[in-house]
This record gives sequence, structure tokens and C-alpha cells, in this order.
Amino acid sequence: MGWLGWALLSASFAALTAIFGKLGVAGIPSDYATFLRTIVILAFAGAIVAATGQWRPPGSLPGRTLLFLGLSGLATGASWLCYYRALQIGQAAQVAPVDKLSVVLVALFGVLFLSERLSAANWAGVALIAAGAVLVAWR
Repeated sequence: MGWLGWALLSASFAALTAIFGKLGVAGIPSDYATFLRTIVILAFAGAIVAATGQWRPPGSLPGRTLLFLGLSGLATGASWLCYYRALQIGQAAQVAPVDKLSVVLVALFGVLFLSERLSAANWAGVALIAAGAVLVAWR
């Protein structure tokens, strides 16, 4: 399967994340809900790594790789904590589109920090995503 198939699966699972998360966070602190969710993710990812024979000692990886994966993990954790707090307070149909403004930010950060280039059509798409997120979340 190519990148598009995986990306569509990711979007589908992300949508389920919002629905299941909204139902699961009811009645418990959002930070605790994030902790429980993280345990499940850790076990799931660990099982996949073990089953596919991808395990190798982290110390065998380059320091730069470990640094950026560590920073990515911290950013993911912060994102999840904020996401679950937002789900606890707001409606899933409002929270999820605002969360997807990350697509807009990735485009901007890619240009600023990774020297990626976007065409005029790409920038128009970024603007439409931003406008769409605002319109879906607006109540």
C-alpha cells in the first residue's frame, strides 16, 4: 500500500480516536484518560515491533535520531493531553477540526524549518483547510 492508503487509514483511525476518546473521557480526569490510552498504544506498538522483528537497542541508534524522536514523543504527549482536555470540555465535532489545524502548521513549519516548497495551489489548499476547520468548529 502506498502513502495515500496509509494516510487515509490514519485519518479514519484519527476520527475514531475523537469519537472513542470523547466517550472514554467522560467521568474521569482527562490526564488520566491520556495515561491509560498511552499504555494501550505502548503495548500495541510494542507487539507490532516484536512481531515484525524490528526491535533493536535504542543505544544503537544515532544520537540525533534519539533526540528528535524524544522531542517528537514530548510533543505527542503534550498534544494528547491538550486534545483530551479539549474533548472533555468541548464537542468532538468542534475539537477534532481545530486539532486538524496541525495540517496547516505542518505546512508552515515544513517551509520554515525543513526548506520545503509549496506551490500556489498548495498554499490555496492550506488556506482552505484552515478556513474549513474554522467553519466546521464554529458554533
